Amino acid sequence: MPTLPAHLSQAHTAGLPATATLPAPRTATTGTGGLVTNGPVMVGTGWRITSQFRTYCLSPSRPYVITFPTQALKDRYVPYLTTAVSQLVTAGVNLTIGGIETPDYSTVPPQGHIQYGEAYRPVGTAGYSQGLPCYDTADNSVWGGYVLIDTEYWDGTWSITTVKLKNTLVHELLHTLGLDHCNSDMNNDGVVASYETVKDTAGVTPIMTSPNGGYQDSRAGQLTPYDLNGIRQLLANATALGVA
Repeated sequence: MPTLPAHLSQAHTAGLPATATLPAPRTATTGTGGLVTNGPVMVGTGWRITSQFRTYCLSPSRPYVITFPTQALKDRYVPYLTTAVSQLVTAGVNLTIGGIETPDYSTVPPQGHIQYGEAYRPVGTAGYSQGLPCYDTADNSVWGGYVLIDTEYWDGTWSITTVKLKNTLVHELLHTLGLDHCNSDMNNDGVVASYETVKDTAGVTPIMTSPNGGYQDSRAGQLTPYDLNGIRQLLANATALGVA
């Protein structure tokens, strides 16, 4: 099974060299309601971009498509993804749910493809799934990636609530679109802990909180305003970097 660094190092090697210099990442200071358009901006309130893995922006014009290795897995996952995909499209991501495609884990997926699949403990820890983003070395935009969902959710060996399941399936999708875990040192003790992140006035954390955030009610599986701000900043970064 591939690892995250391996995929990133293989991503479309004909493009930008590893030593390329891009505008220095900056931190957003506009709070939860605004975006900084002259960037790129890599972190803001309740969201963070995977700039450490050279993902700087999300192309507004590139078609992104979610595919599945079998019809059975498509039937299993699409109901959990439909609302989030609709939110992402409204935010400006050219994203659709596609059909059946056999993944090749020895290399990166075709450009724009986000391939959902299943694996037993893909990160080696019980109950954890994995989103594997790839970047386009020509411009450091999101290329596509893989989502590997832990099979333990379905075979009865790992107990997971419906709320956490919905949030997890979307959380991993957002990794492939360029968002990182948004945890931060809220209590200033020098440690960024699990679940430690900003909350809204109702106590809702971003869905990109690690190990599991997002709405804890019937809205589970939907992006929060924090997560949507991160997606919008990825798109704004594309404009700032001249990525079509």
